[in-house]
Amino acid sequence: MAISFDITARTSTNAARLGRVETPHGGFDTPAFMPVATAAAMKCLTVDQVRSTGSQIILNNAYHLMIRPGDERVAAMGGSHEFMRWDGPILTDSGGYQAFSMADINSVTEEGVTFANFVNGAKVHLSPERSIQVQERIGADIIMAFDDCPPSREEDCVNPEKRVRLKGMTHEQRLVQAIDRTSRWLERCIKAHQRSDQQALFGIIQGGTDETLRQRSLEQVCAFDLPGYAIGGVAVGEGPELIESVVRFTAARMPEEKPRYLMGVGYERDIVRAVAAGVDMFDCVLPTRNGRKAYAFTRQGPIRLKNARFTEDQGPIDPVCGCPVCAGGYSRGYLRHLFMADEWLGQTLTSLHNLWHYQALLLDIRRAIRDDSWSSLAQAWPVLLQERNKAGKATDS
Repeated sequence: MAISFDITARTSTNAARLGRVETPHGGFDTPAFMPVATAAAMKCLTVDQVRSTGSQIILNNAYHLMIRPGDERVAAMGGSHEFMRWDGPILTDSGGYQAFSMADINSVTEEGVTFANFVNGAKVHLSPERSIQVQERIGADIIMAFDDCPPSREEDCVNPEKRVRLKGMTHEQRLVQAIDRTSRWLERCIKAHQRSDQQALFGIIQGGTDETLRQRSLEQVCAFDLPGYAIGGVAVGEGPELIESVVRFTAARMPEEKPRYLMGVGYERDIVRAVAAGVDMFDCVLPTRNGRKAYAFTRQGPIRLKNARFTEDQGPIDPVCGCPVCAGGYSRGYLRHLFMADEWLGQTLTSLHNLWHYQALLLDIRRAIRDDSWSSLAQAWPVLLQERNKAGKATDS
């Protein structure tokens, strides 16, 4: 297989495990957080800045690179590693999530998904075979099977704007359809995959929040001997308690010796709870997307730098943070000024801090597993004890 995975330590109080994944472009420690470089770029940050945060693996999106600049062009430029000057491991999302998130401009059939090109509106067809071809051309070390991601909640079926996804089905019928189709598409992905010695193909487990349906998907997907497996269809509208329940149920039944990847889940408490359930890999746009909106993460909880109370604040974003922004003397007052003056430097500095914050959390998680001192995390990270509001955001401190 293209990757190897070794578990090196476990905790005595939960299912958390410490490990190492080796790929053709180097290794990364697990549990790992992957920053999202959707179009072969981390908005507002250079790859050197991303490396400086301790990030060891990043994520590209196959759908976006297929549209622009085109997968053939990325391949001609040496693949994404050479194209974006990132020499570490890369994982690519298959494009399946776009079938969910842009349901109003797509059509899903057994053959695949037809999208409206977000650049010019032209129709684009993405099948399991085409998704694999695109990801092989991009050249990622870990590639994802093309899956059918349905709405996870019954409420999404009632919303008239979202009923286009169901086409007259009940929510349970749509979940069953997605589970079985994901399995059939996985088999097609495996047959289309030509570079299994260089790229590790992960399967994706669906099933919404229903444990019976999750078990059905688990059995179907894990019947294929793959280098790794992912939990999909989570964090698409559920609250944190339901996310934890689904992840705990699913992770415990995934192959023990393979990496477990929870897709798209990114608040600190959600990550820590998932690690405790036995998950090894994470990705999320939160650090950089929220950083561009003046939303900064701290160990005490998030702050919104545009708030007037920071106008003359001479302190750093987080006094205990060692990132170049906090340790470098950039004040909350200065960062607020940058955002109010529409200076892009504010987006860069806050995104850099946020990525550093997340990688510091993962570093402490790995240390807690290694030292079997899981309870120390909450003491060092008070944000883990905070409640989340209905919008899914941590309470502003």
